Amino acid sequence: MAFDTTERRRAPRIAPLSADIYATGASVAKESSLEELKARARKPGEASFFYLDHHFQHNAVKVLPGEYFVSDESMVIMTVLGSCISACLWDSRARIGGMNHFMLPDGDLADVSGRYGSYAMELLINEMLKLGARRETLQAKIFGGAQVMHNFTTMNVGERNTNFVLNYLQTERIPIMSEDVLDIYPRKVVFFPVTGKVMVKRLAHTHPGTLVAQEVRGNAVIVAKTTSGGSVDLF
Repeated sequence: MAFDTTERRRAPRIAPLSADIYATGASVAKESSLEELKARARKPGEASFFYLDHHFQHNAVKVLPGEYFVSDESMVIMTVLGSCISACLWDSRARIGGMNHFMLPDGDLADVSGRYGSYAMELLINEMLKLGARRETLQAKIFGGAQVMHNFTTMNVGERNTNFVLNYLQTERIPIMSEDVLDIYPRKVVFFPVTGKVMVKRLAHTHPGTLVAQEVRGNAVIVAKTTSGGSVDLF
């Protein structure tokens, strides 16, 4: 199925939430200390760069290219995107959320890596189900897929990544509640896994070559420090 390759920015729809989310006495999300998060054993491909986010006053984890993270705790999951895609999945009933960060739609079948969307999506969904989410109540918010290098017009990786995730979620019947994809701007994405809220900051498009190089190397920390400006949207 072909998708329009122009900029796509869709505001969030009101997601159907179970009544128990608003019920008096509903369980409060747990919150581990930074030391506890750092001490836990990590699975292959699971993000492990933990820090205290002073802006949001929450513990946070950075998801680098090829990584994912799933949580049912009160914390922040963050990433920085160029042509890569991040899918933020959320189960409103279980209050479980997860984010991945993939670089290409697919690759060598022998290379089982979160760098590729075909594996990154399966990995994210499976890890959420293990934590208690249900496939039929998952919903998605997708970000990234920018054309950060103008000379990549013949093979726009961001466009390919965007088409892949749209087709994948449609096939899996996971509704897309909001999206901010394509265009030329890098993005910083902040996801709150318990509430499903996402904040997106479009970064200044001043050093596309640097962004691509850092994204390929998986260094979202440097990208975040060397890009500034842009608008903030709530999804």
